[in-house]
Amino acid sequence: MSETTSRRARLRAETSAEIKAIALKLMATGGPDAISLRAIAREMGMTAGAIYSYYATRDDLITTLIDDVYGELVDAVETARDAVPESDPGGRVLAWAETVRAWALANPEGFRLIYGDPVPGYQPPEGGPARDAAHRACAGLTGLVAAAWPRAESRQAGAYDWSDFEDGLAAATREQFPGLPPAAVALALRVWGRMHGLIALEIYGHLRPLIHKTASLYREDMLDLTKSLGLTPPK
Repeated sequence: MSETTSRRARLRAETSAEIKAIALKLMATGGPDAISLRAIAREMGMTAGAIYSYYATRDDLITTLIDDVYGELVDAVETARDAVPESDPGGRVLAWAETVRAWALANPEGFRLIYGDPVPGYQPPEGGPARDAAHRACAGLTGLVAAAWPRAESRQAGAYDWSDFEDGLAAATREQFPGLPPAAVALALRVWGRMHGLIALEIYGHLRPLIHKTASLYREDMLDLTKSLGLTPPK
């Protein structure tokens, strides 16, 4: 690659990153409906035609945003989990949970984009955006539950069958975690909901008017979650 070509590629990558950053800023101030290529072009001092050379449609931009944001989140939680040895499954659960919260507080618009407000009029690609990241997140959470399952199984009261789950989820789980029963998948979904519940309340401004020690509240809930799985929570 020539120096000129390399410079063009670098400038294009920088401009693309700026477009995505402005899109998230517009969402922060005006909600998801504020994301538009023309608004971004005005913000950057570009012509509409120039910005379309980066993203042909607004939906292309939103799909890229979701892919990037979700990928960053999953990279962060996987790194945090893997920093804790497999011999400490309770520590791995807590590391995953607290990293989700830390990332969400640092990237509230990103959290809203992938877990909250739908973008009006957005038509996702077939199969949905961020498929790889979503699969990694699902596999990661299921893996945390699989490690806890020998101790958590006796604590579960619900009865489930594979037909109770979306076909793709059931097939992927059975392939990745052979022998893991449907009840463990239901538990993984409950763990996901519990990890994200307080975070969503905090990101959307419902929690802080009621309690100042939101970090302590979340950690206590995650320690309680760890105990409910039959695991020894970290000290």
